[in-house]
Amino acid sequence: MNDLPVVSPLTHLNEEEKFFYDTVKDLAVEKIRPYLKEMDESAKMRPEIPKHFFEMGLMGIHVPEELGGAGANFFMSVLAIEALATVDGSASVMVDVQNTLVNNAFINWGSEEIKKKYLPQLTSSKIGSYALSEAASGSDAFALECRAEDKGDHWELNGQKMWITNAAEAEIFIVFANVDPSKGYKGITGFIVEKGFEGFTVGKKEEKLGIRASSTCELIFEGCKVPRGNVLGEVGKGYKAAIETLNEGRIGIGAQMVGIAQGAFDAIIQYVKEREQFGKPIGKFQGVQFQLADAATKLEAARLLVYNAARMKDAGMPFLKQAAMCKLYSSQAAQEITSLVIDLMGGYGFSKEYPAEKYYRDAKIGTIYEGTSNMQLQTIAKFILKD
Repeated sequence: MNDLPVVSPLTHLNEEEKFFYDTVKDLAVEKIRPYLKEMDESAKMRPEIPKHFFEMGLMGIHVPEELGGAGANFFMSVLAIEALATVDGSASVMVDVQNTLVNNAFINWGSEEIKKKYLPQLTSSKIGSYALSEAASGSDAFALECRAEDKGDHWELNGQKMWITNAAEAEIFIVFANVDPSKGYKGITGFIVEKGFEGFTVGKKEEKLGIRASSTCELIFEGCKVPRGNVLGEVGKGYKAAIETLNEGRIGIGAQMVGIAQGAFDAIIQYVKEREQFGKPIGKFQGVQFQLADAATKLEAARLLVYNAARMKDAGMPFLKQAAMCKLYSSQAAQEITSLVIDLMGGYGFSKEYPAEKYYRDAKIGTIYEGTSNMQLQTIAKFILKD
């Protein structure tokens, strides 16, 4: 079966990157894989798993060392997200949100005082969450109904947020609200809300198709008191912080989708070597080989799009179009590849006793969150059609 196509991310990495990828993958195999079925069925992350992430430094990968982080680059965060997703998309998205959204927002928009106060907590012990979406504000991200009112010595938040990742475990939340609806999106401001703040409640948890162990909850603000100093960036500039952070976050989602597709692909390669029909392994049939070759090519293309966007971000180059492309393509490729894996495994692929169906369910969210595929197409079109 040596003629079967196999995709390895390690061919695109230097020795340091390879070692890091392998180390994170080993963590996922040893500490997460044994509990996949339990966590998927209970829709709950085992509490020791985030502790492993903190101990390994995965919750502050590109946070400067003086603020408690590992001081690595953004690309290393992308590698960690991908490696974890080859085993579990839920665990992967916890690390993804912490690094590409929450930490990035603090690094790029927080005052020195804010950074010194919160980043050491986020890198060592506390999970963060990024709260932008609302019931009426999805793709139209700035149609926010959550309001913030200046009360002199503090801000008061009122409203709800929906579909917020990591909400059940998080202790630090970045929340976007409008301080002046008459100004439209120019009234949007970012606030830092701690779990224990008066008037703040984490609401019901969503029952989801995939990434079930990743918590997705509503947030409720009823006269929530936020200290005046807990504004992230400038008042009225939250829309810029939200957009720019999401641009980076899309690369993380791309990495998650590549990891999910890789995990499913690894499973089917092993399967076609062992499953026999008509007297020989099904991987010997040209029809199966061609489908695997096509899947391998899509996986390779998706990975290179993600890596290119991440490296451009690290190089300080414009990367918005590349981020949209990698998110668009990798999410589509992950759905196609995981679906193919179920087809090739037949009845076994449709059974919960095998990993294929979970990869398939986990992949579906990729075309939806942090910007739907239509929104990515719109962004790409703007770049290719501009004068």
